[in-house]
Amino acid sequence: MPVKKLMDFLDENQVKYITIAHSMAYTAQEVAASAHVPGREMAKTVICKLDGEMGMAVLRAQDKVDMDQLCLATGAEDVELASEAEFRDRFPGCEPGAMPPFGNLYGMRVYLEEGLCVDEQIAFNAGTHTELVRLSYMDFQRLVEPRIANFSL
Repeated sequence: MPVKKLMDFLDENQVKYITIAHSMAYTAQEVAASAHVPGREMAKTVICKLDGEMGMAVLRAQDKVDMDQLCLATGAEDVELASEAEFRDRFPGCEPGAMPPFGNLYGMRVYLEEGLCVDEQIAFNAGTHTELVRLSYMDFQRLVEPRIANFSL
């Protein structure tokens, strides 16, 4: 079942979305393939430490974070990947590695790779490794207000 916190937030904001059940998948590319969603629309959430503060780098399934570019995009002096142990407790109800890219619900700033802004739809893990949520990019942009930048390889 998708994360209740996310579903309640979407419902409260009258956002039209769909949930898609798929077979167990752990990487964003596997999820996209399993759910028959284009990889360019499938967002993955990478938790980083930006000058010691947790933040979300959200990028397309096939992309990797360019830490130097993320450093420039965020204005942080020190950027590194956070370990699962460092952020696990910040996402109650979510399976490790399946956090939705709604940092505003978890007290984190969101940095969105500009490549995700191109398509009309965006899809992402719904807190589990067997379900995703798909909604309009414009609704995502309105609700999350991410900082958009180019930080992928």
